[in-house]
Amino acid sequence: MDKKQTFSLWYVLAALVGMILLQEFVVPRHTQTLTYSEFKQALAAGKLDDVVIADGIATGKLRGDGLEQILPKDKLEALARAGGEHGFATVLVNDPGLVAQLDAAKVRYGSVRESKWLGALVSWVAPALVFFGIWWFLMKRMGSGMGGMGHMLEIGKSKAKVYMQTETGVTFKDVAGIDEAREELMEVVEFLKNPDRYKRLGGKIPKGVLIVGAPGTGKTLLAKAVAGEAGVPFLSLSGSEFVEMFVGVGAARVRDLFEQAAAKAPCIVFIDEIDALGKARGVGLTGGHEEHEQTLNQLLAEMDGFDTNRGVIILAATNRPEVLDPALLRPGRFDRHIAVDRPDLNGRRQILEVHVKNVKLAPTVDLAVLAARTPGFAGADLANLVNEATLRAAKRGKDAVEMQDFEEALDRIVAGLEKKNRVMNPTERKFVAYHEAGHALVAEHRKNADRVTKVSIIPRGIAALGYTQQSPTEDRYLMRRSELLDRLDVLLGGRVAEQLVFDDVSTGAENDLQRATDLARHMVTHYGMSEALGLATYDARPRPLYLNGPTLPEPRTFSERTAEAIDGEVRRLLDEARERVAQTLRANRATLEALAALLLEKEVVDRTTLDGLMASNAAPAQLRVAAMALPPADREP
Repeated sequence: MDKKQTFSLWYVLAALVGMILLQEFVVPRHTQTLTYSEFKQALAAGKLDDVVIADGIATGKLRGDGLEQILPKDKLEALARAGGEHGFATVLVNDPGLVAQLDAAKVRYGSVRESKWLGALVSWVAPALVFFGIWWFLMKRMGSGMGGMGHMLEIGKSKAKVYMQTETGVTFKDVAGIDEAREELMEVVEFLKNPDRYKRLGGKIPKGVLIVGAPGTGKTLLAKAVAGEAGVPFLSLSGSEFVEMFVGVGAARVRDLFEQAAAKAPCIVFIDEIDALGKARGVGLTGGHEEHEQTLNQLLAEMDGFDTNRGVIILAATNRPEVLDPALLRPGRFDRHIAVDRPDLNGRRQILEVHVKNVKLAPTVDLAVLAARTPGFAGADLANLVNEATLRAAKRGKDAVEMQDFEEALDRIVAGLEKKNRVMNPTERKFVAYHEAGHALVAEHRKNADRVTKVSIIPRGIAALGYTQQSPTEDRYLMRRSELLDRLDVLLGGRVAEQLVFDDVSTGAENDLQRATDLARHMVTHYGMSEALGLATYDARPRPLYLNGPTLPEPRTFSERTAEAIDGEVRRLLDEARERVAQTLRANRATLEALAALLLEKEVVDRTTLDGLMASNAAPAQLRVAAMALPPADREP
């Protein structure tokens, strides 16, 4: 937690101690008003000290013991409640013998001219100043954690953090696996370093560059690398920092941001997660009067009136380009759009090489193998993989990170935390073993299925009781119908194996069935892979480009008859896949039993052991060759 946001009890204790000291040494002590007769009796009894006479009033110290014969009961009770040393005050009368009586009683006395306003100042103003100082100090300490309450005068100021070249610590040498995006941004560096080279022919430097891509692909890293290479100030902030509870604050911060940029030109302004600021207008129920729309309007106006020849370039990043306002994306504002995709096989290997520079690796570590086993991983995922493997090696006291550490870290990231202490009864373990053996066996008998690398019945994560790990041999960007049908078979392998062996089914296939149903429905409604429905698509809902979140439901654009036909086609694909899988498992029942028994014994079966098990039975290999020669829908096991 930020120190500015820490509220400590010591602040309260210090305030209490300060008030006690102020009360003790600055504010006058308890003063008892005496009549002149009581004053004379106390003087005769020797109960007075340090008497001061000024302006017809005598004040001093009153000794609190032995006053029962002098003061009435109410004044005695008041003295008792106050406790400690007491003062007194009395109005003098014309008494010429008072001085002689003071001398006779050996009481110190004197006369001063007291300032009335000074006493009032000490009594009232000083405590108020103390409380005000404490309040101001706490507001300064808690300002950033209370939504800016301690900085009300600066609420319209931009919260952009300014970095210089040496402070970013990132150059293009630290960026790997996204060569095309890096080359595009290298031109931006050239714009800043040599603007005259482009302006001499009448060209204009782009005003803005929008970087889009999935989370973790390196969008922010690219922006920092641009600033590090160009050697110019780098103003960085998030789109959410423009949003505030007060109306007009977002627009004020946009104006202040561009004023700062103009003062520091040439420079780079980087707005991360710009979708929080630049969502399309007119979508909400309140029209164009929402605060975020006012902020967006101000940003559009500032970008229109900005002179790019001054050397200021706006960079922005988002993983939701589909929600941005079209006016923000047009040329003249964000002139260039750079897509940062997930890295391919070579890109993943290059990214791993960057992240292992400061890691001590064992000679057995093969980064090419790791890159092949991590399809779909973004740069942040690969950095996490390296860090997890390093932590595991350090935990076990190793001198270097070994390949085993990377494999365990990969299993931890993909499948979840291993839970060896979770106790399952023998029946459940058998169900899980045959379920996973069914997945693996079907995958081995399908030409277009991904290669099985490991089968495990060790529980992982929240609900996974086992898993079959598959690794593709290459990056794929298109899926053929035959490949989708083979993938459908593998998904149903576990459920069909349970039915075949136990003549019963469990809830463990829930996720498999959901994925299989989604795949079959996509084949029918998105990919046009149904002969009955033809080439039309039946799902027009907009889907996020880089996020896998749920989509909003929309009214159906096809008839009830078509909906019934879609459901029928989905059911047909699933039923045909189930029949193909059942034939494969019945024909290879011995191999299924052997693999399940091996899983129950060892809990984990790797690729080498699986190869030996498959080679021990020649029939599956012959059947697989015969199946590959048939169309997917007509394959026999």
